[in-house]
Amino acid sequence: MVFEKVRGIIADQLGVEDVESISRETSLMKDLEADSLDAVEIMMALEDEFEIEIPDEDAEKFTCIGDIASYIEQNM
Repeated sequence: MVFEKVRGIIADQLGVEDVESISRETSLMKDLEADSLDAVEIMMALEDEFEIEIPDEDAEKFTCIGDIASYIEQNM
């Protein structure tokens, strides 16, 4: 499932040991304390994994991990 892959990539990029703690409602910036560089690196990793392109203007609209997973599902 897309969400599990997204969650795994984010956990790897940010060094989150408890992957299960990341839910669809988790915020990259607020809950996981990612900065803008982390966010760019995560988007690049997701683009590689799912072989899609995520334009910056779309990425800026993501408020939680569920938004990212839904976007990828709709654009694969």
